[in-house]
Amino acid sequence: MRKFFAAVVAIGFLASFGLTASAADTEEGFVSLFNGKDLAGWVKRGGSAEYQVEDGAIVGKCVPDTPGNTFMCTEKEFGNFILRLQYKFLADGNSGVQFRSAARAEGNGERVYGYQYEMRPGGDATGRIYDEGRRGHKFGVIWLDAYTPQDRLDAAEASSKEGEWNDVEIQCVGPSIKTWLNGNPVVDIFDSFSMKGFFGLQIHAGKSGSVAWRNIRVKDLGESNWEPFFVKGDDGKYKLVNAKFVLPEEWSFTEDGVLCGAHSKDQKKDGLVISTRDYDNFIARVTYRMHGGNSALYFRAEETAAPWVLRGFQNEIANSGLDSALWHTAGIIDGKMVRGRGWVVKNEEFAEKVRNKDDQWNTTCTAAYGDRLVQTLNGFCTSDFIDEACEKTGKLGLQMHGGADCEMFFKDFEVMPITEEMMKLIERK
Repeated sequence: MRKFFAAVVAIGFLASFGLTASAADTEEGFVSLFNGKDLAGWVKRGGSAEYQVEDGAIVGKCVPDTPGNTFMCTEKEFGNFILRLQYKFLADGNSGVQFRSAARAEGNGERVYGYQYEMRPGGDATGRIYDEGRRGHKFGVIWLDAYTPQDRLDAAEASSKEGEWNDVEIQCVGPSIKTWLNGNPVVDIFDSFSMKGFFGLQIHAGKSGSVAWRNIRVKDLGESNWEPFFVKGDDGKYKLVNAKFVLPEEWSFTEDGVLCGAHSKDQKKDGLVISTRDYDNFIARVTYRMHGGNSALYFRAEETAAPWVLRGFQNEIANSGLDSALWHTAGIIDGKMVRGRGWVVKNEEFAEKVRNKDDQWNTTCTAAYGDRLVQTLNGFCTSDFIDEACEKTGKLGLQMHGGADCEMFFKDFEVMPITEEMMKLIERK
């Protein structure tokens, strides 16, 4: 049934744009986004660059000294996918391929924003991920893949063929984003900012630049959705789903779905929200603000007899440079204290840069995939490392630390499990 449905979708997609299959579509499950003849199914957004079809390729040309980057964008949006295409620089400049992108009004036109696969004539930085019109260049961060090994970048750059056709591949599966250049792996990151959007072919504003793209085809892998722990019931009131309260008298929802927690220093136990099921591979996030005290996003934790209940990892919420640091806590199991590991990783100087202060909202996020643990704070990666000693499964939770006066506010607490089917794609080399 799934194969039949995919075939119907593919045929319907081609027909809706008057497209015909090309030689590229002999790859199983792929459909062409460009018919080689005209720009049906595409729309120009942004600046003044010019696009036309030449010799079976989309050719973009910079109009010198005009403001704004320009993008030729697909009308259709995609969530999970494998995108393949070829590009060649015809004149030196800067370019890229947008994915999971969107546009907002700006001045008299539109501003495209979202993930961008970087492209440069000599191959330098080609395949890296820039966040166009959104996070790019904030806090001194240019690339979202700041932890990409240099040897991988060097190998990709060395494979670049100046003045010739180069092969691009981009894969998005849930929070996993991977890129290749001429068959060489470049980026392998986990990020949660957007899970769906259009593709776009960029011509950067400047003095010059011309790029040709051809054989643009995509394998649509559907969408991955967040599973919220806070939901609005039929009665219009918010409630927990797939989770439970510890010290429920300390917790309440506002009319707009914010979970409020008030905790006194006289209460030595932790106030908690704990998932009712275990999660092994996943991405989870929560948006918070706080008045005093200490909190955390727990993950891969187990319930114990300790007053703080959970033993496992805490993605720290401290209203300080310790935000998004990882603490591993102890627990009481079978009447015995089982020690924790304490601080596993911290990035205080960078966390202080990216966290919002003065009682503003912050969003912390954890991706756990096997032994790999990735933390982001307000969309900026604070750690990405392999921890062979980590637990492989456990509960998610939110904490109000015992023995402290604190007032916590949480919203958008949600998880996206990474299924075995998703893992097969993520593991693809």
